[in-house]
This record gives sequence, C-alpha cells and structure tokens, in this order.
Amino acid sequence: MSWLARLSLHYRRDGERTVAHDHHQGPLRVLQRLYPEGPAVCHHVLLHPPGGVAGGDVLEVQARLEAGTHALVTTPGATRFYRSEGERAEQRCSLHLARGARLEWLPMEAIAHPGCQALNHLCATLEPGAEMIGWDVLALGLPASDQPFDAGEFTQHLEWPGVWLERARIAAADTLLHQSPLGWAGHDVLATAWLAAGTPWTGSRCQQLLDVARDALAGHALSATAGVTAVQPSVLVLRVLAPGVEPAMELLSRVRAAWRQAAWRLPAEPPRIWRT
Repeated sequence: MSWLARLSLHYRRDGERTVAHDHHQGPLRVLQRLYPEGPAVCHHVLLHPPGGVAGGDVLEVQARLEAGTHALVTTPGATRFYRSEGERAEQRCSLHLARGARLEWLPMEAIAHPGCQALNHLCATLEPGAEMIGWDVLALGLPASDQPFDAGEFTQHLEWPGVWLERARIAAADTLLHQSPLGWAGHDVLATAWLAAGTPWTGSRCQQLLDVARDALAGHALSATAGVTAVQPSVLVLRVLAPGVEPAMELLSRVRAAWRQAAWRLPAEPPRIWRT
C-alpha cells in the first residue's frame, strides 16, 4: 500500500511571537511548537512515523512564512528511501517566504537504500528581504551494513525559480560519477548547504558572508573536499563530500552557526532534538 502524505505549515506574526498553524493528511505530522530562543523564533520538528519512503509513496510539505516571521524546521532522524520494484518514491517540499521572513530548513540526511527509485524535490521562493539558511544531505547505501548503493537511482532537485536550479541524477550504475575525482571521488555522502536572500547582497556583504563560511571550513577534517561559493549575488552554496554523515553534519552545523551570527546576529542555538 502506497502512502500519500501532506503537511501544510503556515507561520504568521502575532506581536513579538511567530505562531504556526498546521494541517496534515496521512502519516506526516509536526510536533508542538518550541521557543527555546524566545517568542520570535518558532522551532518545529517534522515527524513521519513510518520512518521511510517506499516505491509509490509521496510526501508533500508546504510551508508559508508571512512577513517578519522566523521558523526553524528539522526532523528527528534520517529520511530513508527504500528499495523499489519499479515505482518511484517522492518527497516534495514547497517553501514560500514573504518579505522579511527567515527560515532555517535543517532536515537530517536522506538515505538512498540500494535499489531505490527516488525523487527528493525542494522549491523555495523568497520575496524581497526574506532570507533562508538550509541544507540537503544525501547518503548512498548502507555502508555500515555492507550494503553499497549498487542498484537504483536517486534524483535530487533544488530550485529557487528564476535564480538557481540544480538537478542531479545519481544512478548506481554510473561508477564514473561515483569514483571520479571530478565526481564523488569515492565518497558516499554529498552535502549541500545554502544561504539565500530575496534581495541580492552588496558585493562587500556577499564577500563577508563567504569569508565567515570559509573561516568555518578552515582546519576542518573535510576542508579538502568542501568549498563555498556565490552562485548568484543572492545565493551562497556550500558543497561537501564526506565518507560519512556525522562529519558532514558537523561541518554544516559549524557553517550554519557562522552564517546565523554574521547574517542575523543570532547565536547558533541548535534544535533541542539534536541534543537528546
């Protein structure tokens, strides 16, 4: 039996507080609102009780942030795309940020099980003055269980309409992509993080945000396989290749903390669920 699960999140400002309303269909929920930083920033944890996405399943998340709101969204664990006999498993996320809104989109990793047929699709629109910090982490196979990604296909889609579009098709049969130093260089984890703005930064501001990210990379164990660049005057992208999820996540968290401080003058404040 295939699942169709939908979750709609709506954030609005009520005085100094960011309040959230949610509506769900199927096995996709959100835990209660948390305010560890005070009323201005709403922390949310998305929960998918089945724990994975099988062939034919579709998960849809829509989030709308009204002007001046700030939301942080994460997950309690990895999203697992299971082996399929042919049907594709899909996760689709649509994010809209109104003027002056801030969003931190910080899910745990997606794991491509051997034999999966999967699509992970994210599309975000940012109105002038809105800003977003986010990441996407893809892990191929189950190396700890001696199950390499030796069959299947994973398609990854990241888009800011009219600003940036990236679409990658990772096929298990494409050993050149996986092994080449111009591709994954034998690594099993690819992490992408970004800082995006609805209004392009000035040249000096863009350079400052690049510099703080590069300072965070310096001396890290993954610094040789990581880099950050400005793909547009309003989008900075960090790319990391790693042998495992944990070091990649540690580096992303370090850069996220640096960007949060430099862009928004806010401390790191990791989500509470990361500390349990």
